[in-house]
Amino acid sequence: MLARTVPILAAIVLLAPAGIAVAGTVTHSRVVSADPVNTTPHVLDGIVNAIALVGGTVVVGGSFSEVRDAGSTQVLERDNIFAYDLATGRILPDFAPYLDGPVNALASGTGGTVYAGGAFTEVGGVAAAKVTRLRLSDGSPVSGFRAQAHGGSVGTMARRGSQLYLGGDFTHIGRTPRTALARVDAATGAVSPDFTIRPGSPRGSRVKVYALALGRDRLAVDGNFTTLDGHSRPQLGLIDITAPRAKVAGWRTDAYAAACMPAFPSYVRGLDFAPDGSYFVVVTSGGPGGPRRLCDSAARFETYSRGDTAPTWVNFTGGDSLYSVAVTGAAVYVGGHQRWLDNPGGSDSAGPGAVERPGIGAIHPVTGKALAWNPTRERGIGVKAFLAHRGGLLVGSDTIRLGREYHARIGMFPLP
Repeated sequence: MLARTVPILAAIVLLAPAGIAVAGTVTHSRVVSADPVNTTPHVLDGIVNAIALVGGTVVVGGSFSEVRDAGSTQVLERDNIFAYDLATGRILPDFAPYLDGPVNALASGTGGTVYAGGAFTEVGGVAAAKVTRLRLSDGSPVSGFRAQAHGGSVGTMARRGSQLYLGGDFTHIGRTPRTALARVDAATGAVSPDFTIRPGSPRGSRVKVYALALGRDRLAVDGNFTTLDGHSRPQLGLIDITAPRAKVAGWRTDAYAAACMPAFPSYVRGLDFAPDGSYFVVVTSGGPGGPRRLCDSAARFETYSRGDTAPTWVNFTGGDSLYSVAVTGAAVYVGGHQRWLDNPGGSDSAGPGAVERPGIGAIHPVTGKALAWNPTRERGIGVKAFLAHRGGLLVGSDTIRLGREYHARIGMFPLP
């Protein structure tokens, strides 16, 4: 699939509460620096899966137990979640809730709160089935929020205004049947009766939503499903969230209908909208698949195209997984454990035109070709979390070297 040039659309920035950075809503006019800031704290074990920014506070979630401030030798216990000041990098001493399982997803809340989703069942001895809302002031759960996920875990979430979207492999929210995808009231956790979209016919034993993202009036969802409410939507679909009752949008693609390696029956992973919502980018795993299948790739899709939709461009790694993506207008940042970009002819090798981009890279949003930005990253499992904000790009992973410096599992590239 060859890249083709499309017009650059004027940015219409999605509105978020003041001081809150939300994935897909932050516009950058230039590419971030390749030199990470020196103030970010260090996560000393495990993996970082999620990042949220609430005002000037960064919240980090994953599977870990120890953290420390940059330049300090004091090790602090933190159970799968912690927070730090964006400006200084200092870890918040009073936000230290005990979560008994991994945090897979975070979303910023109002009033100095954050939502966390994952595989945990309690917070500080209080039952919290896979989702909770926490106060940043002291880490305590907000008692009025009562959503609970059953039958599986929460793997992804996004909030806009009074609505919180959840994705994962759960079967119920509270006592209400919801298969892998739900919308709840952000204040109370009550299940929305007007959002009943059901992913189905999975590639695997049970339905799972891997990632979701909010655009201007669309919710993008990917996972191992092949249908949404009975409509053919192999691994990817858009939902119209402006109607009184949410419905599957007419947009569809067969780009992910083909199989990759047998070890990856489903291979879509991260996705993110452009700041103006006009397009979005999906990244995948899957193993080397050649240029006709979207295995181990990043692909741009136009949100409002009609009929069967092909990607505008595809950038292949040539055999390594991508897990996360952040679109800022100036760049499409991709992260995984890739060795190369611009590598459609590679098969665990550097094919013609391949450029080295170990663990992290940036793609031109119009041409689909790798940008010169190449800070490098120790590859490991890969980048599991990006968050673009007004001052730069936050990165979460499982490794300790970013931009050729020691930054254990969390780092930030500032805008120059």
